[in-house]
Amino acid sequence: ALATLPADRAPTAADWQRLSEQWSRELDERIRQLSLLRERLNQCIGCGCLSMEGCPLRNYGDALGDAGPGARLLEPDAATDTP
Repeated sequence: ALATLPADRAPTAADWQRLSEQWSRELDERIRQLSLLRERLNQCIGCGCLSMEGCPLRNYGDALGDAGPGARLLEPDAATDTP
C-alpha cells in the first residue's frame, strides 16, 4: 500500500486520504472474512478435511478441492463454486 505513495515528493493530505480509504476497504473485507469464518467453524467450510458430519453433503469427495486450496465455502463466490 505504501508503494502507492509518490516517491519523488512528500505525500499530501490527499495522498494519505486515498491510502487510508484503500486500507479501510481492505480491513473491512478481512473483518468480513474473519467474521464469516467464526460463524461457520462448526460446519463444513469446504477445506477438504471432510471431518465434519456435514462435509460429505456439502463437499462430497472434496469436489471443492478442484477449485483450489483453502476453505472454498468461505470464498466470496462460494455460492457459485458449490458442486
